[in-house]
Amino acid sequence: MKSFIAILITLVTFQLSAQTNVNGTITDVKNNPIEGANVYLDGTYDGATTNAEGQFSFKTTESGTQTLTVSYISFETYLMSSDVSTLNGLKITLRDDINALDTVVLSAGTFSAGDNSKVSALTSMDVVTTASALGDFVGALQTLPGTTTVAEDGRLFVRGGEAEETQIFIDGIRVFTPYTPSANNTPTRGRYSPFLFDGITFSTGGYSAEYGQALSSVLLLSTIDEPTQEKTDIGIMSLGATLGNTQKWERSSLSVNASYINLAPYQAVFNDRNQWHKPFETISGEAVYRYKTNNGMLKLYSAFDKSNFELTQEDINNPEGLRFKLDNSNLYLNGSYNEKLKNRWKLESGISYTHAKNKVNIDANVIDDTENSIHAKLKLRKSFSNRFKLNFGAEYFRTHFNEVFQNETIQPLDYGFKNNISAAFTEADVIFSKKLALKAGLRAEYSELFKEVTIAPRFSLAYKTGVKSQVSLAYGNFYQNPNSNILKFEQDLEAQQTQHYILNYQYNNDGRIFRAETYYKNYNNLVKYDTEFTSFDANYNNSGNGFAKGLDLFYRDNKSIKNIDYWVSYSYLDTARDYNNYTKAAQPNFANKHNISVVGKYWIENWKSQVGFSYAFASGRTYTDPNEDGFLNAKTKSYNSLSLNWAYLLSPQKILYFSVNNALGFKNVNGYQYANTPDINNNFASRALRPAADQFFFVGFFWTISENGTDNQLDNL
Repeated sequence: MKSFIAILITLVTFQLSAQTNVNGTITDVKNNPIEGANVYLDGTYDGATTNAEGQFSFKTTESGTQTLTVSYISFETYLMSSDVSTLNGLKITLRDDINALDTVVLSAGTFSAGDNSKVSALTSMDVVTTASALGDFVGALQTLPGTTTVAEDGRLFVRGGEAEETQIFIDGIRVFTPYTPSANNTPTRGRYSPFLFDGITFSTGGYSAEYGQALSSVLLLSTIDEPTQEKTDIGIMSLGATLGNTQKWERSSLSVNASYINLAPYQAVFNDRNQWHKPFETISGEAVYRYKTNNGMLKLYSAFDKSNFELTQEDINNPEGLRFKLDNSNLYLNGSYNEKLKNRWKLESGISYTHAKNKVNIDANVIDDTENSIHAKLKLRKSFSNRFKLNFGAEYFRTHFNEVFQNETIQPLDYGFKNNISAAFTEADVIFSKKLALKAGLRAEYSELFKEVTIAPRFSLAYKTGVKSQVSLAYGNFYQNPNSNILKFEQDLEAQQTQHYILNYQYNNDGRIFRAETYYKNYNNLVKYDTEFTSFDANYNNSGNGFAKGLDLFYRDNKSIKNIDYWVSYSYLDTARDYNNYTKAAQPNFANKHNISVVGKYWIENWKSQVGFSYAFASGRTYTDPNEDGFLNAKTKSYNSLSLNWAYLLSPQKILYFSVNNALGFKNVNGYQYANTPDINNNFASRALRPAADQFFFVGFFWTISENGTDNQLDNL
């Protein structure tokens, strides 16, 4: 018995002597002790929790090399592999977790869907339920600051830039013809259904080096990765109908949309000064196929539309008016593939093809043009850590444009151009801390048409000034080749260029966001010509220049008042350009100095309804009055429009929707056309130009049939 006790004592003594004491102190980067941090040896039960002084201590019987793990909420997990005998007297500093929601984000010039700014991003439901949007992405974006009201056009004009200076991308791949064609003084629309996309990123300037051939802004649309359920959508409208269906399988899904629009009912109710021989009519279809691989996603997107109309437009210089007829067909194909590779690499690739064909008849003149365009892109992303990420890639743009002009007096003229551009880009994201982040990039492009290389550096910096606020800076060089209206007549030119300087302040607090942004844009190498319109007879050069500067304010709140969501936007723009056929630098006739937009939505539970309004105000735009001296020497009256809408939930799958655009019938004037010759008093007569769709009444009935019968389209209102 004594021998057994002696052996037991010896074993216990040996066990105690084999234990190792692990201890140390945990602090943050400011040397403040962290209380409550978990400290343990990975794969064991040996560990402790730090006290108020940040100290920890525990014993372990483990030996050899072990991994010490330290974790605490809102801090990065700390790992240390070493021999147990060395794990004492440690002084460990934890860094802020930059993946936390309160981390600084790079937001200068951008309305994105990131955690700190998602309250300002427009979803597909925002597009549908904003009264003035009429179901169009562009209409909804025009309620955000930085955009200019050009009601008779319908495209995006951003911070003093032409509409063609804004480029649109679907799943990272360029859309070459994003708008349906239209007649003069008749607004166009975007081609794509908002329900196939799960949000947008709208950058009004200072955007990533990944995107080129855009002087003013980019609009990024991402198709839905994974639909929530199988369903059928049926829409019956006062002007047409829509039909959509989504099917899901184990690894794949398919969404298909089709629509038919005919403006004959609208034109029968709201007469305008044009004589319509064939009302605007369009048929369109879209499809998105998705396939999930083990580590990636393949998407195939396609869109086709065909539209036509014919009218005689009132013309002060032609008593019989100007006969205009248009037939258009457009095909867009887009394929993209993303995959997560080993060692924190990610591959993103894609290719798009556009075939656009227009036939335009203007009195006795016939113009046929065809555009074939391709965009191919390959991008790699490496996450070296949560604090440092590197992107780099290459892309190729190819455009072949051909036009044929003919009338009764001349032989057909055949002309056009090929515009091929190769580009490479690289960009790094550096997160120094939860308060400070930097994005720096470089883009290089080679134009085969101009035999020219352009280099565009870009960077943005963000600093968090408080728990809910931050400031951002952005700078960048941007290049863009002239558009087809110029290149089809002259190719001996250079790329147009601008620099962006942006200062942004953002405050975000639980459903309430405030943004203030000031900017300056400097334009160089803009194209000038010396004729009334672009033509073979004009002389072209790159001597044009200009500037745009201003202030954008935005506030959105969906928490302060129950069931109410509203946002207010204000933009101040000071701009002048000397380009095209301008005789001197002047404020362009598409630019408004002041733009105000107010959008409100109210959910009425007892009525199962959402009612909303959109009000838009824009100060007058410049035009040239030949009765006075000078160029662009006068301004139109201010623009006003109040739009109303009502969405009524008949059942979880049925919505009745009403919308009235410009409900008060404001007679908005967008410019004036003057007679070519003066009257006996030597005055040039004029007539006001108004958009053909200045007032619009829309009724729609939308019915969703879902697989489980519980889909509620107004859940997100």
